[in-house]
Amino acid sequence: MSNVNVVLGAFYGDEGKGKVIDYLSKDAKYAVRFSGGNNAGHSIEVDGKKFAFHLLPSGILNTNIKAILGNGVVIDPKVLLEEINSLKASGYSVNNLYISEKAHVIFPYHIVLDGLLEEVRGGRKIGTTKRGIGPAYCDKYERCGIRMEDFIGSNFKELLKINVANKNVILKAYKQPKLKFADIYKEYIEYAKELKKYVCDTTTMLHKAIKKGENILCEGAQATLLDIDFGSYPYVTSSNPTIGGVSTGTGIGAKYIDEVYGVIKAYSSRVGEGPYVTEQINEIGNKIRELGHEYGTTTKRPRRCGWLDLVALNYAIMVNGLTAIAMNHLDTIEKLDKIKLCVAYKYKNKITTDFKANLDFLNNSEAVYEEFDGNFGDISSCKTFEELPENAKKYICRIEELTGTPIKFIGTGAGRENIIVR
Repeated sequence: MSNVNVVLGAFYGDEGKGKVIDYLSKDAKYAVRFSGGNNAGHSIEVDGKKFAFHLLPSGILNTNIKAILGNGVVIDPKVLLEEINSLKASGYSVNNLYISEKAHVIFPYHIVLDGLLEEVRGGRKIGTTKRGIGPAYCDKYERCGIRMEDFIGSNFKELLKINVANKNVILKAYKQPKLKFADIYKEYIEYAKELKKYVCDTTTMLHKAIKKGENILCEGAQATLLDIDFGSYPYVTSSNPTIGGVSTGTGIGAKYIDEVYGVIKAYSSRVGEGPYVTEQINEIGNKIRELGHEYGTTTKRPRRCGWLDLVALNYAIMVNGLTAIAMNHLDTIEKLDKIKLCVAYKYKNKITTDFKANLDFLNNSEAVYEEFDGNFGDISSCKTFEELPENAKKYICRIEELTGTPIKFIGTGAGRENIIVR
């Protein structure tokens, strides 16, 4: 049977999944994105050049891989074509891209509604990227969405006309101008023509690969604490970036999944609204942000920064069945004098190590820390765990001890080569 490995974010996203995916894709025949849309981003640096992907699977840079956008992804055709053309301009053919016929399409009315709905929330804004992701998933579950097979099919015009008419009724209620069907159709039918060659039955393709024993790498977007079910609802994304999303977003059954890697930073960060127990709204938070270049790949928003939270990490390990951890940005904290690690929460004067994705619990919990010596020095040249400074090794070993999970990958810099594999 095939070897199906999964890479997931363990916190609030932006953990550096792209780097781990890029490494693992060397041994894979397929790289599959299974959830989310262009509200997420992966950044990979190859030979000094930085690539930022919002839709394309990170593994697409490996030309020996078949890169798949699974049925769980919602696709903005305009954004996808911009990424494809950007890669072509950098010398990549992109002939290794395949798009699930069951993936749903984002249209201008989704983007308009996303921004409008966020605005009317007033003081309870979620912090959406306003890329139309949520409304596209709403249409999917309301069963009026347009899938890729419809988008490139003969009934696209009729389906789009119905959807635009229905959305204009909603926009009228909000006293917003109508969208023009003719303009949208004229633009998007051209996108459909360009993307048609990539669309196919990816589920059958993957199961044929499984029967052949070929390696498959499934890559998530966003992360565990943003999961629609298991995250800090309602400050979450509109899909399941946890392990269950792999099966529903690709058609790969649970019995085929082998290793599940959870990606973290040596600290933590979050973009958008919502609770964040270990956030540092102070000088140290600002310093981590600048040292780690913590600005969103998609939105360019400054990320909220804080210490690593093992209460939340153990929750991610439990929910996803993580078999190993990949830690990035160890180099970011190498210059800090002291490093803190959250090992428990204090809630209503009681100490607990149980995580609850409940707003009252998270907003009223206080982090309990252990402190470690920093000042690692430059670790970018370290190629083995043994070469790391003692303070860095102590920090890593304590995390392994308190999570019961091995840290298999350690990121020591921004480059593709800056990674220790244990």
